[in-house]
Amino acid sequence: MSPALGSADTPVPGAGQRHPTGGDLGLVLHAHLPFVRHPENAYHLEENWLYEAITATYLPLLEVLAEARARGQTRCLTVSLSPPLCAMLCDDLLQRRYAAYLDRLLRLGEQEVRRTSSTPEERALARFHLDRFGELRQLLQSIGGDVVGAFAALQAAGTIDVITTAATHGYLPVLREEVARRAQINVAVRAYREWFGRHPRGMWLPECGYVDGIDELLAEQGIRYFFMDAHGILYGHPRPPLGLHAPVFTARGVAAFGRDLDSSRQVWSATEGYPGDGVYRDFYRDVGYDRPLDEIAPYIHPDKIRVHTGYKYHRVTGPRVDLADKALYDPALGLSRADEHAADFVAKRTAQAVHLAAHMDRRPFILSPYDAELFGHWWFEGPAFLRGVLRRLDRGPDTLRLNTAEGYLQTYSINAVSQPAQSSWGEGGYSAVWLDASNDWMYRHVHRAETQAKQLVERFVLERDPLIQRALRQLLRELLLAQSSDWAFILKTGTAVGYATQRFKTHIAQFQALAKQLTEGNIDAGWLAEVEARDNLFPTLDPSCCWMGAGV
Repeated sequence: MSPALGSADTPVPGAGQRHPTGGDLGLVLHAHLPFVRHPENAYHLEENWLYEAITATYLPLLEVLAEARARGQTRCLTVSLSPPLCAMLCDDLLQRRYAAYLDRLLRLGEQEVRRTSSTPEERALARFHLDRFGELRQLLQSIGGDVVGAFAALQAAGTIDVITTAATHGYLPVLREEVARRAQINVAVRAYREWFGRHPRGMWLPECGYVDGIDELLAEQGIRYFFMDAHGILYGHPRPPLGLHAPVFTARGVAAFGRDLDSSRQVWSATEGYPGDGVYRDFYRDVGYDRPLDEIAPYIHPDKIRVHTGYKYHRVTGPRVDLADKALYDPALGLSRADEHAADFVAKRTAQAVHLAAHMDRRPFILSPYDAELFGHWWFEGPAFLRGVLRRLDRGPDTLRLNTAEGYLQTYSINAVSQPAQSSWGEGGYSAVWLDASNDWMYRHVHRAETQAKQLVERFVLERDPLIQRALRQLLRELLLAQSSDWAFILKTGTAVGYATQRFKTHIAQFQALAKQLTEGNIDAGWLAEVEARDNLFPTLDPSCCWMGAGV
């Protein structure tokens, strides 16, 4: 058994042991965006996905975690940073474009302050947002523009654990070739080591998608743990004796943690969740859509396509209130409510931990995983909520304490053995979102390319011609990009169908062009250089290790 993995045994709850008096809360934030980088265009609409997420989520999250570090808190939460996101955050071109994006927001804010001079309430909101964007620019400058480095520093200080996910967030259950699944995991592990200077101990399975055999691939790479939705644990064989609130070891010794249902519902639920409170800032009302086009034109798409700017003056108000009837937002009230909700969340988790501990031989682990972009992007007050949770659990009573999966396994290294069930955290709990009538046409192309890639690597991996090796590496990059779960998800939800379809078809077409050139011995060096310059993630990708290799 790998020394990175744990011991497996079946404990008898309560056998000869005192019941604990409380439990551990494991907050996990999964940060991922598809790889969107278009140097061929001076302005590309979909690059805004990254810029908005940096502004609304990643920088505010760094603020909250820096405060926790200053207090001396350790293992506050786990952050999963996907390789495509890390690649974009570290890209010089996108960093320059983001700085320009932030400058535009500041100029827009100055205009908004002038425009609202005759309406004091709106002027106060314009000033509130302008000041906030100014603070974020100062934070960005203080970390030298290096968001990934800032998260790495927090991990080095022990404040957080940082884990990775599959190379391009490929949804592993729908990849046919085992070697293709292995490559998604292997490439991610090697990229993580380059960015963070250590081996990743955990992995977020894209969309929490699990099928038999994935644990074996994780074990090959020395991955110690992963996360699942609740039914993936509860329907395991045999059923785990401690239910959801302790990990199980698969037969390969990798720990699987199950998502807690109560804490998820409190935050995620559209009807019961905190973000739907009427005092919170409304996401959809934005000056990018509200203002006359001639006023807003310098701050949106050059082709006059309206976009979100982050200047939002209205609150949720109510569940069935039309956008035009939204009430004005009160920042002080919104932030105060976030703190109230943080107190409520901690109180409910504390009561839950005490109840569970009374029936267990160890401290229960309450796993609460969320998409990171919920906090700040969709739920503006989300970072303030996290701040309130972390502060309340700083050196608080032992009935509830913050911990990470890695920390929990260090305390409880012996766990029950169970084979998890096929599952995901998507709608319906299985693979329906990523294998639907809207997107199933994609997989015949992906599966064909997987088989071709396997054959081409075996044929050309030992070739010494540098051009052949470049073409082989780029061919694998194109397949990895085509496998991204984002394209199928977007087609299912219907949000940016044209872009997702074009991206998928482009990567498959470029893969097939490279396959043909390799097979025919006629590589177009000029065209290859153009593709390499555009799709430039994983610059050190090694086909012999990342596609064929099984070990670390």
